[in-house]
Amino acid sequence: MATFLYRLGRFSFRRRRLVPMLWIAVLATVGIGAMSVTTSTSDSFSLPGTQSQKAIDLLEKEFPQASASGATARVVFEAPDGRTLTSGADKTQVQSLIADLHKAPQVANVSDPYQSGLISKSRTITYAQVTYKVGQPDITDAARDALHSVVDQGEKAGLAVSLGGNAVQEKGGGGASELIGLLIAAVALVITFGSMLAAGLPLLTAVFGVGAAVCAITVASAFFDLSSTASTLALMLGLAVAIDYALFIVSRYRSEIRDGHEPEEAVGRALGTAGSAVVFAGLTVVIALAGLSIIGISMLTTMGLGAAFAVVVAVLIALTLLPAMLGFAGMRIMGSRFTSRRMRALQEGGKGETTGVRWARFVTRNPVKMLLVSVVGLGVLAIPALSMRLSLPDDSMSSPGTSERIAYDTITKGFGDGYNGPLTVVIDGQGSSDAKTAAQDAVARLGKMSDVAAVRPAVFNQNGDVALISVVPKSSPSSEATVDLVSEIRDRGPALKNDTGAELMVTGTTALNIDVSGKLSGALIPYLGVVVGLALVLLLLVFRSILVPLKAALGFLLSVLATLGVVVAVFQWGWLADVFGVDQTSPIVSVLPIFMIGVVFGLAMDYEVFLVTRMREEYVHGAEPTEAVIAGFRHGARVVTAAAIIMISVFAGFLLDDVALIKSIGLGLASAVLFDAFVVRMTLVPAVMTLLGRRAWALPARLARVLPNVDVEGERLRHLLAEPQDDGDDGSVGTDEARVSSGATGRS
Repeated sequence: MATFLYRLGRFSFRRRRLVPMLWIAVLATVGIGAMSVTTSTSDSFSLPGTQSQKAIDLLEKEFPQASASGATARVVFEAPDGRTLTSGADKTQVQSLIADLHKAPQVANVSDPYQSGLISKSRTITYAQVTYKVGQPDITDAARDALHSVVDQGEKAGLAVSLGGNAVQEKGGGGASELIGLLIAAVALVITFGSMLAAGLPLLTAVFGVGAAVCAITVASAFFDLSSTASTLALMLGLAVAIDYALFIVSRYRSEIRDGHEPEEAVGRALGTAGSAVVFAGLTVVIALAGLSIIGISMLTTMGLGAAFAVVVAVLIALTLLPAMLGFAGMRIMGSRFTSRRMRALQEGGKGETTGVRWARFVTRNPVKMLLVSVVGLGVLAIPALSMRLSLPDDSMSSPGTSERIAYDTITKGFGDGYNGPLTVVIDGQGSSDAKTAAQDAVARLGKMSDVAAVRPAVFNQNGDVALISVVPKSSPSSEATVDLVSEIRDRGPALKNDTGAELMVTGTTALNIDVSGKLSGALIPYLGVVVGLALVLLLLVFRSILVPLKAALGFLLSVLATLGVVVAVFQWGWLADVFGVDQTSPIVSVLPIFMIGVVFGLAMDYEVFLVTRMREEYVHGAEPTEAVIAGFRHGARVVTAAAIIMISVFAGFLLDDVALIKSIGLGLASAVLFDAFVVRMTLVPAVMTLLGRRAWALPARLARVLPNVDVEGERLRHLLAEPQDDGDDGSVGTDEARVSSGATGRS
């Protein structure tokens, strides 16, 4: 691996005009394709094998007019003080607006509250449920404009009109967070390198690679059913890892230049060592993201695969385009205009020690104490995670003052929490001798349940063998009581089938959200097992050690559990809620733990590979175990710190958002990177490596013979470069290993 990457680096350096031209051609091709195709995205949670999905499939076939998979909206009307909605001009106005909703684009049906009796006891609040023919991602601007037109007309008549439901949600604009992230990254890179040119190259190549990846995903969305958030996640992670990988290679390149090598040789050596770490760090990220496909939810699968593709592109860019750009930069990249006098003295004369080295020496002198402090501290932070509850977001999690939150609160005030998330009970009477009697029996049984606020009469399809029953819980859609109610209703299904031959199923947005949350919760352990297991195998190849990969995985688990504990304490328990601007407590969004595990595992393994690879390199080259740890910090701590600060700053920016979901993602990812980079990798890792000593790098002889030697630390390359040189090499990638040392001008 190291030898091939050495040759690839020198090839890209020598062909520094050809390589960028090829990448520009790739970007132009996918860019033109992205502008030419008609894209189609979907964020629907398809859950094959669950009862809610089975019911939806049945309704699509036997009850198409119900539009079971269509988007929904709630239009809530409230009369001002002293007026009611049951008579006079206000009633006429509401009926007129409901008639307008019937005529709106993409509308399948609209419930009439005056026919169904959905008027509050005070006679001041009512709402109409709008069902669309298409899912939420396919709602057009014209359909949304029709909703807002109803709001405007109602308010002109003196009514308070608010909108809720997933049809109201606008597609996010994005862009601001990425721009802020780039600015923060630029500042961190300038501080790290002390040079505008050295800081600019990682940003330039990262933006180029992310642009190519996002355009390619956009083209793919014309042929495959991708999530609308696939491009966003690819953009975020692609940018993050691309900057990290370029940062690591540029740092190693500058180190090789300071060791006396000419630029071309320095590029080859940088890719032969740091490039190997980039390849395997990238593979761990790809494994973590592609592993989302095992959960069985199409939206998460496409998100994971899209982001994994962006990471692959980032690795290819780092290994080809970056060396070519370093060829253009030459020795100018060694400028240190923005470097402090102390750092210049350290770099030029080796006088003094960096903060990273001083910290490493402190940890290696007190390994037991630092290990205990790290483990106990993370363990205490993880305690709240034991009470974590999962749920998908609903309008109750919207920011105060938004139309969705006002609609939710108004319905709660007029009718009760449960009316915000009614359950749809489907009676499949195709196997029953009397479907209508079976449906009536089901209505009677449901009405006797303790947590049911209301049961509406059954509505049948044209054939009269499939019925819909709307059941309103007493509790809110995201409450534990509603989850129990859904389970209780489903438990009554077998008895109904035995008595009548009809099958009872529960579906609807609330039940589907409960099923999604249950599936995601159940997938946490299998997902962790698959991802961590594959990564252990990969790290076993990289480090040729059993204990180092185990230590890496256990450290990651500690940081993830601590992060989940922090998120639960803030958003579910309400600790420090005022500090983070959390208005009310709620269950944790179901996708957050899985999403966070995938993202953070990849980034954590990046830091692990970058830091520990250099330790192994020093150890293989003859350093004592403790000195190898310190040397790893001398060369890698500054880079890992810069990368972590960039990530923490970008993720923490999401805390400024008004939406609780975005806040929780921001806090979760920022906390995870903070814990993993500074507690696990910077404290726990050197403590454990010091305690293990030479045993950290031990590998049973039988296993050592079986495992391929991927030479991540570049030991084989080091020996080849020490051999007598042959001036006949043309620098091409395909030359024989024996000729790899040609043109080397530096010392090995």
